[in-house]
Amino acid sequence: MTTPFGRTLCAVITPFTASGTLDLGGAQLLAAHLVGNGCDGLVLSGTTGESPTTTDAEKSALIAAVREAVGGRARIVAGIGTPDTRHTTDLAREAEKAGADGLLVVSPYYSRPPQDAIEAHFHEVADATGLPLMVYDVPARTGTRIAPETMLRLAEHPGIVAVKDCSNDFLAAQKVLARTDLAYYAGCDEHNLALYAVGGSGYVSTVANVVPDRLRAVLDAFDAGDTARAARLQQRATPLIEAVMSAGLPGSVTVKALLNALALPAGPVRAPLRAADPATADTLLSLHADLSEA
Repeated sequence: MTTPFGRTLCAVITPFTASGTLDLGGAQLLAAHLVGNGCDGLVLSGTTGESPTTTDAEKSALIAAVREAVGGRARIVAGIGTPDTRHTTDLAREAEKAGADGLLVVSPYYSRPPQDAIEAHFHEVADATGLPLMVYDVPARTGTRIAPETMLRLAEHPGIVAVKDCSNDFLAAQKVLARTDLAYYAGCDEHNLALYAVGGSGYVSTVANVVPDRLRAVLDAFDAGDTARAARLQQRATPLIEAVMSAGLPGSVTVKALLNALALPAGPVRAPLRAADPATADTLLSLHADLSEA
């Protein structure tokens, strides 16, 4: 098992002020809180970070601010994926300048390129900087799966070192794990322990925004050889995981509702997303309290 970006990564929300501008001070406070409570890696400007509605300048400013806040205590992975290869390579270079340790690159969305074009896209981005690259496979959002055969070929590139797996194809993940040195990170919180148990490197978690210590405890128990405790801790987190990730709302919406209720930096989501209704926020807070008291 390799952990090029750490083991317990959080897919961090992007805090905004009440007026909707980027809240860099809030981002620094939240980053310090997450690292202090068990996260050894922070993924910025990913799906949970509302990357489609932040500007290139905001993405760079966010990396620089979080780097200042956490120093070398955590790896910073910058989400730079766009449907345009040229734009993605530009963002890769800017992320490197801003202080990122690695790149999270989603397969090009909307245009639905064939597998050879997807492979060429990742190669071009990986060649653009000296930073290691994490492939983000999330077909439910991009409309295109990165085929296991494509993943095997991508693994041959020295700059492509990891995968954030949101494919919901557990068999394919195990097949690629068995045949490559790619570090596999669970991108769906319900798979955190399962993927780790078959050789995964950890997780890139949305739910870690609100319970970083509880999710880390699952992997810590497994590493200590107490697999029964690891399973119990994963099971205890499941109701909150389901509420955050499977309630019909994007994770950025549910996490921000909960962070705001907990008086941690978050603020509003940007349109076209809309805030969670009060009943949803109350349910999330209740489940969070239940897990915190367990």
